[in-house]
Formats: sequence, structure tokens, C-alpha cells
Amino acid sequence: MFRRPRPAAPNTPPEAQAAAASPAVPETDPARVLGELLARPNLTAVLEQSLAQAAALLGGEVRGFAVIRRGQDQVVGVLGYPRSLVGQTLSGPWSAMRPRILTGGSSELYAANSEEIRTVLDNAGMREVPVSLVVPLSERGRHLGALVLDRAPGGGGTVTPQQQEAVARWAQAVTPLLGLLESREEWQRTARQLAASVVEAVESQEFESLGHARAVAEISQELGRALGLTERELEELWFAATLHDLGKLHGEEGHALVGANFLHGVPHLAEAQKAIRHHHERWDGQGEPDKLAGEDIPLYARILAVANAYVRTGDLERVRAQAGKGLDARLVTALEKVEKRAR
Repeated sequence: MFRRPRPAAPNTPPEAQAAAASPAVPETDPARVLGELLARPNLTAVLEQSLAQAAALLGGEVRGFAVIRRGQDQVVGVLGYPRSLVGQTLSGPWSAMRPRILTGGSSELYAANSEEIRTVLDNAGMREVPVSLVVPLSERGRHLGALVLDRAPGGGGTVTPQQQEAVARWAQAVTPLLGLLESREEWQRTARQLAASVVEAVESQEFESLGHARAVAEISQELGRALGLTERELEELWFAATLHDLGKLHGEEGHALVGANFLHGVPHLAEAQKAIRHHHERWDGQGEPDKLAGEDIPLYARILAVANAYVRTGDLERVRAQAGKGLDARLVTALEKVEKRAR
């Protein structure tokens, strides 16, 4: 992915040898960096890791931000700048989607935005930036956004052609991953909206149930975070909680089995399917449909059972009374801590 600088020939002038050595472009381990990117599979995390790697390639004191095109250009990740920038809609010197070194620093960025946005940029400390490097994030003619890297005020230095090439190669390498994540996040948003809409349509047939799935999902997410679940696990738990009563479309009896069948053939929600099937199992083995007991009951199903009981009764004491009987006592304790923090 990155080429090491070639040694200068013996008769090369000293100044040319210094340029060829390119000390500000350190060697990097692309496999390690890629592993770090894939370990944090969301758009903001990947962009911020990409900014950090690009800053390392430039060397010296560097700050930066990443913009993604979502109709308008929006800041999605930052490096060295305050997080208040994330979510801001900006216009800027990346609009032409070509690599650029801006010796005027942030002057074009300020000129392209309103007074209100300029105040935000001032608060972030951008006015005195001496030099900026703009690197587009493009794939097969599709312009996803750009990385903007700023030399810190007083940090000195410029951007050499070798450094610009290294950062451009890095941006080219990570852009396909960004495209996948952008599509995945769009799919996630659409899937969540669709799931919530379908469940609300089912719940509206029985007025007392309206909002039940949303409440169970909220409590389940709190319990999941308390247990240290990853974002990917929390995402699947959300679908399990939101869809746990969907089988009631065909009546109350056996609705857990019916609901689980709706997710048949959806491999990335396999654990959610198990949770829906088993959310009426009991810790003491007297539940249904399979009379599983204790930790043989899938974790997500045990979480749903506690959240479901709390939402239905609205009474923590009644839930506590089921600890070690119908419900996992460890999860009941976690619920008590969650509710105590919420007060």
C-alpha cells in the first residue's frame, strides 16, 4: 500500500537526498491499521482513525476533520478539534473533489461559510491555520467526502509532494470501506424505521400495547450497555426487543415461535431470532416453548424477559420478586442499578 523511500544515489546532492528520505512519511503497517479500522465498524470511528493515520504520515503537529456528502457536506469525524464540530454542515475547499494544498490555510473555508459557521470555526481554533491539505474520498466517480488536515498554528512546516502522495494513497485505500459503512448505516436506519413502523401498526390494533415494544427496547439497551455489549450486539438486541411480540399478528398463543419464524433466513439477526423464540422461558425451567433453565436460556432472551416484566408491571419490587425464579437474578440486579442511575 505504501512504498518505502528509495536510497539516494551516491552522487545525489545533499538537498535532494533530504527530499528523497522523506522523514515526515513514516513507515506504516497497513494490516495493523486496517485491523483497527475493522474493529471499530462505524463511520465516525473509521474516519477518525483514518485522520489519525493521515496525520502520522504528514508528521509534526496536525489537526483535521472529515466531511461526508449527505446531500450537504457534513463533518463526521475530527482529530484534535472539539467534537462540537461533528454534525456541522460546511462548505469548503473540497467541493471540486481534487487534492489541494492550501497555503492560505483556512481562508477559503471561512470565505465559503456564513457568519454563524465562522464563529463555530473560530471557537475551534481554525482561523490561524497556516497550511491545509485537502484529500478527496472518491470511489469510481462517486464523491463520498474529504479529509482536511491542518498544520497547527506555530507548528511550522509545509506539505511535501511525498507526504501528499502518501496521504492520497491512504485515502484511496480506506474509501471503499467508507462506502460500505455508509451503505450499511443507511440500511440500518431504513431497517430500524421499517421495523418500528410494522410493530406500531401491530400494536395499534390493541391500544394498551401501543409503545410497549419501544419501551422494552429502551430498557433492553440500557441493560445491554450495563453488561458491556458491543454496538453490534446492541443493534441485534434492539431488533430482538422491537420485534419480540410481532408474532401476535397471528394471536397470543405461540406468538414467540411465530415471531422467531419471521426472522428465519436473516443470518445477521440469528441471535435476535433465538431471543424472540425464548423470551418466555423461565430461569427455573418452567417457561416455554422449550422449558430451558438458567444460562441455557440465550442471554438476549433473558434480557428481554427482565425488560418485558418491568415495562408490563412498572414495579421494580414485583420484578425483584421474580429474581431467581422466572428471571435471571443478575439481570434484575443490573436493572436496579440502571434505574437507580436514572433517578
